[in-house]
Amino acid sequence: MSCKPTLLACLLAFFTQLSFAQQPLSYYLPDIEYDERIPTPESFFGHQIGEWHLSHDKLVYYMKALAEASPRVTYTEYARSYEGRPLLYLTITSPDNQDRLDKIQAQHVALSNPETNRKPGKEQPVVLYQGFSIHGNEASGGNAAPLVAYYLAAGQSPEVLQTLNEAVVLLDPCFNPDGFHRFSTWVNMHKNLHLTPNPQDREYDESWPGGRTNHYWFDLNRDWLLVQHPESRGRIEVFHQWKPNVLTDHHEMGSNATFFFMPGIPSRTNPITPPLNQELTGRIGNFHAEALDDIGSLYYTKESYDDFYYGKGSTYPDANGGIGILFEQASSRGHVQETENGLLTFPFTIRNQVRTALSTQKAGVALRQDLLQYQYDFYRDGLEEARGAKVKGYVFGAPEDPVRTSAFLDLLLKHKVQVYQLEREVEAEGVVYAPGQSYVVPAEQAQYRLVRGMFETMTSFTDSIFYDVSSWTLPLAFGMDYAELGDGQFSNRLLGQLVEAVPEAAFAAPEQSAYAYLLEWESYCAPKALYQIQAAGLRTKVATEPFVLNGKAYQRGTILVPVQNQEKSATEIHEQVKKAGAGCAAITAVSTGLTPTGIDLGSRSFERLEALKAALIVGEGVYAYEAGAAWHLLDQRYGIPLTMLETDELGRADLTDFNTIIMVNGSYGSISQSGNNNLREWVSDGGNLIAVKSAIDWADRQGLAKVSAIGDAREASGQRPYEKLGADRGSDRIGGAIMEIEADLSHPLFFGYSRSSIPVFQRGTTAYRPTDNRYATPAVYAEPPLISGYARPEHERKLAGAAAAIVSGAGQGRVICLPFDPNFRAFWYGTNRIFANALFFSDAISGSAVERASGKPNGR
Repeated sequence: MSCKPTLLACLLAFFTQLSFAQQPLSYYLPDIEYDERIPTPESFFGHQIGEWHLSHDKLVYYMKALAEASPRVTYTEYARSYEGRPLLYLTITSPDNQDRLDKIQAQHVALSNPETNRKPGKEQPVVLYQGFSIHGNEASGGNAAPLVAYYLAAGQSPEVLQTLNEAVVLLDPCFNPDGFHRFSTWVNMHKNLHLTPNPQDREYDESWPGGRTNHYWFDLNRDWLLVQHPESRGRIEVFHQWKPNVLTDHHEMGSNATFFFMPGIPSRTNPITPPLNQELTGRIGNFHAEALDDIGSLYYTKESYDDFYYGKGSTYPDANGGIGILFEQASSRGHVQETENGLLTFPFTIRNQVRTALSTQKAGVALRQDLLQYQYDFYRDGLEEARGAKVKGYVFGAPEDPVRTSAFLDLLLKHKVQVYQLEREVEAEGVVYAPGQSYVVPAEQAQYRLVRGMFETMTSFTDSIFYDVSSWTLPLAFGMDYAELGDGQFSNRLLGQLVEAVPEAAFAAPEQSAYAYLLEWESYCAPKALYQIQAAGLRTKVATEPFVLNGKAYQRGTILVPVQNQEKSATEIHEQVKKAGAGCAAITAVSTGLTPTGIDLGSRSFERLEALKAALIVGEGVYAYEAGAAWHLLDQRYGIPLTMLETDELGRADLTDFNTIIMVNGSYGSISQSGNNNLREWVSDGGNLIAVKSAIDWADRQGLAKVSAIGDAREASGQRPYEKLGADRGSDRIGGAIMEIEADLSHPLFFGYSRSSIPVFQRGTTAYRPTDNRYATPAVYAEPPLISGYARPEHERKLAGAAAAIVSGAGQGRVICLPFDPNFRAFWYGTNRIFANALFFSDAISGSAVERASGKPNGR
């Protein structure tokens, strides 16, 4: 349908464009006197904020310019992103405070040490950490940052001067440089001279994967606790160097919304968080309400968002003596967009972010003494709680895998958790923990509440809906043996040396052999070593049965590198094997193939391994987070090059270049018929397909996998109140819980595991029946399956006994079906090995243990 524009409409469009392009500084900031020696954003960038989206490099240059021009501002770079962009913060306070900043910092951090008696001083500044745009395509925050920084650097009003005297502001203009830069490029390259507000315009519809994520497509606002990425690792260092009283996290949400600020939904607050935290959050919120009321902006609180998962920016401070504040601004997702609330301009979104950043400063100064006292009390009250708690500490270890153990210790130390080497043997929950191989975390320490948030399991909740995951128990994620220690088990005599640095995983270099080398598969980095050996052109085999040689027991999964019949000399092979194993895995030189127990090295039970050549299907319809997790694992941890194939190019792709293709969670509806045909032919010819979660259903429809989904139990009849609709739908899913699976450790998919019980991360309620072929379901969910987190009883029953891994296939190929993500958020170290085994060992699975599919699309 079309219509003729009226004169009024044309004038409206003209003046909308005119007024939008020429917003004065006073639109954003209070109309006060500013120091003319400090460059305004407009004078520096050559345009007013909001006219274009700032690229990250421009943001950095302006922050440096402010630090050079103002004695109130210092510039600190604290990390580099994967793409090499700087992460930085400005320390903004009065020149007098700048001169004694080290002393202010030391006095402030001392409040978080319950072993000192230093109380908050009457003149002690409050510390505010203001951060912006951790999601790169939520750009109003990062574009507001220069205005907020300028206000503090140049403002001359009494309110500004009071803020500078009574506060130290740590201003981080962009938490996610790579995503922010990616998004700015997209919207600026599609900007019209005459702005187009139609939401269907390409400007508002980013191409996959979009700018929300970092380089590897991770959501950095889920990584505050997990610290798996350089952006987060650097930021957490800054956090603990300062221990801020308030941390703000500026976000955007759907374009048809308004503006949200904390507090969130009260019933979903993490029970570890003290009630006073939420009371202070509400008092700070009053300042935001006043600021938004003054400019007529609509807003809401206590809906949509919660303070449960400690891995978000607005919740992590709650476990560390501070107050976390989330801001969510309706997004223009470009320069101006039609919404249910009228035209939403980019400058309008920026202004709301600026005004709530300033109201945070006002609240911080007004509540300074209360915030400092809360921080002081938080740590001392926590210590008292620890003394009265039933759980006195936690013991953990993974003696078979020093690499994984070091990774877990590194995470704990990043969060300033006190960890000790185990001094004497202790038995807990049927496991014997030995000195030299195990560690202890005492409950009675400054980080008591955070330790609880890391180690506890929970299955009982006051609410059944969660904005994010309902459980994240870290030792389970890392595949650690761990146990709670109560009064009868814990004593200070268990505490050995305090761990102050992460121990390096050390493996003895193998001597040179003229016969063979054995690579043990138990180390987390063994796949990296294997790939390096394969990439060097060396032939490898995998043991499918255990054996003993030279008094040492070798398990299934041990890699054999023979010296004979290789294309390299014995010396070259030794150098390559030694290099591959350094700091990575145990490799031993052997001089005979004859074993006293188990298979000999020339046995047919050693299966030949083909050198890995892997591809990952990406593009529209593919779940970017899970694709990124697979990419990150192979690229960053295993050192394996990965070809990424677009869904809409699969019909033309030459798949013979690969022996393994990965399909993570996704719809895959954009794959053409020729693309589907190409993949079916590739599998039938012997390709190894790894299908994760909903990719299993795609493989089933294409006749490449044979699976049978378990239906949901019928809902109870009877009417429900309309107001319960949202809550009922929200609780009818598993948004993130920890389940237990029982695995067959003799199966190649589970080589390297020492315990058949494996914790996995579960999202979603899809479940599959075990296969008709009795050997093709090497793992099932335990009965009952739930270890920690929320799941409705009917979903627990549905998963109990369901298949947790299926080996299917068509023709000569294999399709490894995994109904959970083994690489979740890069911190689920405990199941990365399943994924690695699927990459390397699928050909070692007997054809008689494959659930055969038809190889033809079935239309389901």
